[in-house]
Amino acid sequence: MDLLVMLLTRSVPTGVATLPRRSGHPAFAVLLAAGALLRIVVMLGYESAELFWYDSFSYLDTALHLKPSGAFHPAGYPAFLAVLSPFGSVRLIAGVQHGLGLGVAVLTYALMRRRGLPAWGACLAAVPVLFDPAFLRIEHAILSESLLIVLLVGAVTVLLWRLSVVNAALAGVLIACAGLVRSAAVPLLGLFGLYLLVKRTGWRPLVALLIAGGLPLLGYAAWFQQHHGRFALSGADGVSLWARSMTFADCARIRPPADLARLCPNGTVVDAASEYVWAPGASLNRLGGDRFRHNALARRFALAAITAQPFDYVADIARDATLPWSLTPVAHPKRVPSLTDLPVGSWGLPEQFGLVAKVRAEYDPSIRGVSSVEPWSKLLGAWPWPYVLHGPIFLVMLAAGLRRPSLPWAVGLFLYLGPIAAMDFDHRYMLPSVPLACLGAALAFAPVRSK
Repeated sequence: MDLLVMLLTRSVPTGVATLPRRSGHPAFAVLLAAGALLRIVVMLGYESAELFWYDSFSYLDTALHLKPSGAFHPAGYPAFLAVLSPFGSVRLIAGVQHGLGLGVAVLTYALMRRRGLPAWGACLAAVPVLFDPAFLRIEHAILSESLLIVLLVGAVTVLLWRLSVVNAALAGVLIACAGLVRSAAVPLLGLFGLYLLVKRTGWRPLVALLIAGGLPLLGYAAWFQQHHGRFALSGADGVSLWARSMTFADCARIRPPADLARLCPNGTVVDAASEYVWAPGASLNRLGGDRFRHNALARRFALAAITAQPFDYVADIARDATLPWSLTPVAHPKRVPSLTDLPVGSWGLPEQFGLVAKVRAEYDPSIRGVSSVEPWSKLLGAWPWPYVLHGPIFLVMLAAGLRRPSLPWAVGLFLYLGPIAAMDFDHRYMLPSVPLACLGAALAFAPVRSK
C-alpha cells in the first residue's frame, strides 16, 4: 500500500500541499484488507451472482449479440460483459466488480491524501464504498453501477490530480465511457468543461476534454442511428420523461393536441413514477406495439407537460429527493428489493420469460436464482451497518460539501438529482452519487491549495 501511494505521489507540482508518504497508510491498508475480506465472504456466502429481471438479462443478451439497444441501456456495460464472456461465468463478473469496488476506495484515499487530508480523513471518505452493504450487493449483481462508479471516480481523480492537457483528455474518455454505460452521465462532460473554465486552465485542456469525450459519444450515436434510424445514445429518453410527467400532468392545463392527448393520465395508479413504463394500463402501453417505438411522441408530451407545469415538475423532484433522508429505508418502487442489507435466503428467477433460458444457454449454464450459503450466511445476516449511515448521512455529506463546493460535490449532486428529474428516484440509481458526495465532503475540509 505504501508503494502504491508513493508511486501516485511521486510528482507533485510546486505549491501543492503534500503529506508524509508513509504516515497513516497502514490504517488504510487495514481498512482495505477488511473490505476485501468482506467481499470474499459475500462471494462465498451466495451460490451465484445476483441477477435482476429485466436489466441483468438484457445486459447479458446484448453482450452476446453486441449492438446498441433501442431501449434504456447503451452498450457500454454489455461491452464490459462481452470482454468477460469467454469465461462464461457470472460469478467471475461479480468477482471482477468487487475488485472495482476496492479500486474506488484506493482512488478515494489516494486523491484525498494528495489534496492534503490527514490519513484518518482520507480513510473516512473511503469507508462507505468499502463497507456499505448496498455497494457489496451492487458489485455482486449483474448491474452497471459498479462500472459506472469506478469510471466517474476515475475521471474526477485524474482531473483533480493534476490539471493538464493529457489528464483532461483522459478524463474526457472516462466520462464518455461512463456515458456509454449509462446515458444519464453524458451531461457530466459539460460539467467538467465548466470546471475547467472556472479554473481558468486555458483553452487546451478544455478542447482536449471535449474532443476526447465527445468523439466516442458521437461515434456511438452514429452506430445507434445505423440500427435504429435516430442519432442518439438510447431509445428511451422520451419514455422515461413521460413516466416522470405522469405524477403531475394535468391535461386540462396542458391542452395537448389530439396526437399527444392519447398519452394523458388515464386513471392508472402505481407507487412510483418509473412503474408507469411497465404498467399495462398506462396510456403509453395502450397505444400498442413496443412502447419504445413511441419514444418521440412520449418526449413531446413530457416536454409539453413540463412547460405547462414547471413548478409541479420541480415539486415532484423535490419530494422524491427526500426519500433517502428517512431513518428507515423507503421502498421505492415497492417491487424493487432493498439493497440496504445482505439478505439470507433463496430467490428464484422468472423462468416464464424466454430471455432467462436464452442467456443461461448462451452465456453461463450455471445461472440460477440466488441462495445464501452456510455458514457464511450467518455473517451476512449479522453485518452491522445501520441505515442511517446509508441515507441520512448522505444528506449530511452533501450539506458538508456546501462549505467549499468542488467538482466531486457537483458531480455527486447531479448523479443524485439527475435520475429523479429524468424518471424517478431509486436507491440503486442514487448509489453512484455516494462516493462522489464523500469526496466532496472531504474536499470541503481539505487544506486550501496555494495558487
